[in-house]
Amino acid sequence: MTSGKPTPESLPKEPLPRLLAVMAWLRDRQHGCPWDIDQTFRTIAPYTIEEAYEVADAIERDDLPALKEELGDLLLQVVYHSQIASEAKAFGFDDVAAAIADKMVDRHPHVFGDLDIKTADAQTVSWEARKAAERAARAETPAGALDGVARALPALMRAEKIQKRAARVGFDWATIGPVIDKIEEELHELRAELEAGKVEQAKVADELGDVLFAVANLARHCKVDPEVALRATNDKFEKRFRHIERRLAEAGRKPADASLEEMETLWQEAKTRA
Repeated sequence: MTSGKPTPESLPKEPLPRLLAVMAWLRDRQHGCPWDIDQTFRTIAPYTIEEAYEVADAIERDDLPALKEELGDLLLQVVYHSQIASEAKAFGFDDVAAAIADKMVDRHPHVFGDLDIKTADAQTVSWEARKAAERAARAETPAGALDGVARALPALMRAEKIQKRAARVGFDWATIGPVIDKIEEELHELRAELEAGKVEQAKVADELGDVLFAVANLARHCKVDPEVALRATNDKFEKRFRHIERRLAEAGRKPADASLEEMETLWQEAKTRA
């Protein structure tokens, strides 16, 4: 970092060095931004997660200009964390880039080596086997099948991932029938808890969690990403409810002024227009 206040003209012209320099200046104790200087790994982490979801949203909307912008926002998060780590003399952006490049080479021996892998499914098996070996090498105790599934993942996504891990060591049903039976069993237990003389909220939450976990398992067996499926349903619900609001507004009314029966009629109307 040079002395004196930075100017746009003083920054590197190449895109990546320019971005790295921008972040370094934002964190500069003398000339930087007070907000950026105050940030830590923990305070930035929620923004990192948010930006990843905004990338996914742009992809789902097939909005390429937005995708370019959101990918930039996500890249900024990597640069941000790397800058904080560099200040702590832990690692820098180059270390991050070098590590992921080395990892990709190691996990694709059929591209960068002599291993013969012909299908995407076979590559998935090979990838997971190498990840498991890496976890085992890092661990002081023997690695478990569920090790390495991040707790910070969205709950549905994490449920699917730990179920996949368990399935790889044989803890899974071979057909879809028992999976559906399990959902029905969990729903029965939830109903029994709700119809008990004294409803205990903690037990209801526990039974409802079992239902959601079983439904995530069904999605896995159906080869459907439960997060993607639920996002699509959220969008569908939003579109249909906005139709209800719009139709009621045409009559100078709001949903709060309408009966459930009226809104249900408009909901069915929205379904026919989807």
